[in-house]
Formats: sequence, C-alpha cells, structure tokens
Amino acid sequence: MRQTADILIEALPYIRRFSNRRIVIKYGGAAMEDESLVHSVMEDIVYMKYVGMRPIVIHGGGPKISAWMNRIGKEAEFVQGLRVTDTETVEIAEMVLAGTINKGIVAHINQHGGQAIGLCGKDANLIVAEKYTPTITDEDGNETSVDIGFVGSIIGVNTRPIITLDEAGYIPVIAPNGTGVDGETYNINADTMAGEIASALQAEKFILLTDTRGICREVEDTSTLIPTIQMRDIKGLIEEGVITGGMIPKIEACEKALLGGVAKTHVIDGRIPHSLLLEVLTEGGIGTEIIR
Repeated sequence: MRQTADILIEALPYIRRFSNRRIVIKYGGAAMEDESLVHSVMEDIVYMKYVGMRPIVIHGGGPKISAWMNRIGKEAEFVQGLRVTDTETVEIAEMVLAGTINKGIVAHINQHGGQAIGLCGKDANLIVAEKYTPTITDEDGNETSVDIGFVGSIIGVNTRPIITLDEAGYIPVIAPNGTGVDGETYNINADTMAGEIASALQAEKFILLTDTRGICREVEDTSTLIPTIQMRDIKGLIEEGVITGGMIPKIEACEKALLGGVAKTHVIDGRIPHSLLLEVLTEGGIGTEIIR
C-alpha cells in the first residue's frame, strides 16, 4: 500500500503542472495493433482527461490501408516513406483512416469512460493542403521530381473545431488527411500533421508513440538511449546516421512543434504498457525528449 501511495504522490506535481494544458498525442505503431496495448493507451488518455489535462489525438493507420489495398489486388508503393496515392488509393485511405480506424479509437475512448469525437482534416477545413512532389537523387547526383499522386503538404491549420471540442470537454480524435485549395482530397503523413497541429495549438507537450525505445545511438541497443536532444543537435544526429529512415519525419514533426511554441516534445515506446502516463507523470520519463 505504501508503494502505491508513493507512486500517486510522485504524480501529483506533474498533474498540477499539466492541468488545463493541451497535450497532442500521435497514436500509431504497435500500440494500434495489439489489443492489450490499445486498451492501455485508451486508459492513459482518459486518465489524463480526468486529472485535468487536455489530450488531443492524431492517429495513423498505414498497415490497415495496405491490408485493404491487398484485398482488391493493389500493391502499396512508397517513395521516401510516403505512400504513392492514386485516385483509388486516396479513397481507400479516407475510408480506412476517417472511417474504420477513427471511429474505432473514438469507441475505445468512450468505452473507458471518456467522451471522444472523431474528426478528419477535411472537417471545417481543419487541414488545408497542396500537392507534394518529392525530389529524389540518383547515384550520379541527378535530382528528379516524382509525382506520387494525392499526397499533401500542409499549408494551413484551422484550430477552431479542435478548440471548440476541447473547451466543451471532449477529446478530439483526428484522422490524417486534408483538402486542397483545388478541392481535392490529400493523404497527409500523420507524424507531420500531428506536429503541425501541436504547433498551431501551441500545446504544452507533443508526444509520438513509436515502436522504438526512443532515439538510441545504436538502434538495437536500448542502453544507448539518448534521454534529451536539443533542437540544434538534430542535423548532426541525422548526418551521423543516428536518426534515420522513418524516424526523420517524426523528429522533423517535433522540430516543427517546438518552433511553433510547444514546450517539449517526446518520442516514446508505445509497446510499453501505460507509456503515456510513465512519460508525463514520472520524473525520469521513458523515452527521448526533444527540446529547444
């Protein structure tokens, strides 16, 4: 009993510090696939809400999109980690992300005692986007622009629908897409969108749930975890190959959030049960914090 009381007392200063503060959570990875982890994350989000924090959830769902594509005999293709998105694929992505996944998360939060409402980037022009055309470099150093279809780059965030729901006591759950000025639907990288929303809201914290311990100097060696990274060191860590592959857009999202006024950003392992509470309500945290 004494140990339980000590844990509760340890959490008190953090509950006090983050009460009435917005915390943007990027939900993805194994924490969306493993049923026990799903419930762990939902409990954490509801707990945060009940102790006075204001969680806002942006989710991914790439594996489920790929699974639906496979059902109709369509193979997923990626360029620089971004899904090549033709007309058929953008329709599948919207159906899966804004429909099945979004409403599933809403239902889980409600099941655990919260009050969640689902949105996507198209609602009230929450996300305004333009077509994104990446540039690739071949072995000879020649650069070529590649058309990857309906993949968007964010040019505007309308925070009013998020704030309206948040101030009414609801937990907003947001799927990653947006509308172009041309009226087209664009698929948006969920990490990027979460960072942009955290920046626009000037949230207290931005937390990314991943399938890694955090940023480690040796990827397979968790003892090399870097607890804190200052924003000025990001470029060097990318050049050294410490930050690579799919972690780069996550760190760029953290950088965007910090530049927009977010106090702290965190990359944590969503495979650890109750990782959100361990990061927010304990002294040491469990992952890597990226700070200004």
